[in-house]
Amino acid sequence: MEAFVSQGGLIISYILFGIALVGAIVLPIIKAFDEPKQLVRALIAVGLIGVVFLISWGIAGSETTEMYTEKGVGEGLSKVIGSVLIMMYLLSGIAILGIVYSEVTKAVK
Repeated sequence: MEAFVSQGGLIISYILFGIALVGAIVLPIIKAFDEPKQLVRALIAVGLIGVVFLISWGIAGSETTEMYTEKGVGEGLSKVIGSVLIMMYLLSGIAILGIVYSEVTKAVK
């Protein structure tokens, strides 16, 4: 039974993950071609996320310590990690501000 779970079960989970991944990527693309306005909105959203990443990249530092160097983290990887963290902070802040704005406007109406 252990052999099936560790070998067969893992293979089945990989197959199911692949099916889910294809479904999550391909089906929205097919649906987007039915409504081109939705596709334009999605491309604008991706572009804005790219702009936020570029801002984060500009802010992030590339400092490394001896411990990072021992683990194989160089200056480039340190900058990428820092920029992704800053991007997460920025997007989280934007989401919180959006929630607060939505609730305040709802309360005022």
